[in-house]
Amino acid sequence: MSDITSPRNLTPGLCKKIEAEMLEACAEVAARHGLVSEGLGTQAMDLRWNFEFGVRVSIPLPDGSALDPERILFEALAEEYGLSPDDFGREFSTGRERFRVTGIHPRRPKYPISATRVPDGKGYKFTAENVALLLQAAMRDVSPRGGV
Repeated sequence: MSDITSPRNLTPGLCKKIEAEMLEACAEVAARHGLVSEGLGTQAMDLRWNFEFGVRVSIPLPDGSALDPERILFEALAEEYGLSPDDFGREFSTGRERFRVTGIHPRRPKYPISATRVPDGKGYKFTAENVALLLQAAMRDVSPRGGV
């Protein structure tokens, strides 16, 4: 039995640290088999009991990276939804919360855009029009302001 004491509660910082260590271990195991691994991010976080994150293991592409089917689908369909292929992975704010664009699901015509809430990785669905407007607003917020 280990001498390490379990924490009373989880914290976002502890969850990120554990996830990083586990992803490093997954990368080592995958590499021993000629594969690559990549983290899919935190998918659920209950700071009282547990957290979940995903890992994808795949045959490497010629450049050594992992194939991301969600990204490929997003890049292929983005313009049909008024978005740019480069919008995959971009972050936007609804005013109260931050989200990261994670996919397009054409079988959800009303809310086709998937995003995860940045702090805890919880998934949400958005209209394409709303995401396009929020991403434009995010671009304005980070672009340099004119004037002397």
